[in-house]
Amino acid sequence: MIRSVPNINTARLTLRAMKPEDFNRFAQIWAARDAMRNSGAIPLSRGKAWEAFLRNAGHWEMTGFGQWAVVEQKTRIMVGQTGFYFSACAYGEDYDPFPEAGWILTPEAQGSGFGREAAEAAHDWFDRVIPGPIVARVAAENTASLRLAAHLGYEEMRETECGGESVVLLRRNGPPAA
Repeated sequence: MIRSVPNINTARLTLRAMKPEDFNRFAQIWAARDAMRNSGAIPLSRGKAWEAFLRNAGHWEMTGFGQWAVVEQKTRIMVGQTGFYFSACAYGEDYDPFPEAGWILTPEAQGSGFGREAAEAAHDWFDRVIPGPIVARVAAENTASLRLAAHLGYEEMRETECGGESVVLLRRNGPPAA
């Protein structure tokens, strides 16, 4: 089964497949404590980042969805990633069977509106191609991502722990009402 990753262009960004030459930037993003502190994730070593990078490529192949590289059009620099995946986190039957959404930006790109722009574009694609419930996990203290999740139509399910950190589990049953 061969699945191509669609390119999505917004006013300022391109969401595209990650390429082998993106790995160094990917590893930098996932090693940056400032990028991870609001995601509910922990910084990754270069080896763990490589495993995550390959897992994403395989995710597109096996499920038809995954994470895109978020590239600023003006600079052509990867500033983050967004998309969907199965996490197998064992949060329960109301969470685990559903695709999980995620978004992460470099610290210097945060506050620019890129997160909202990228996540809206990714969710628009998902709603058209693979409609159905989506879940998300956001660090409890990450008010910016919780606001973005609410804007995208997510509702809080419960608060729990992930890696010793408090996270909010969210669910979205479809696009928010216009």
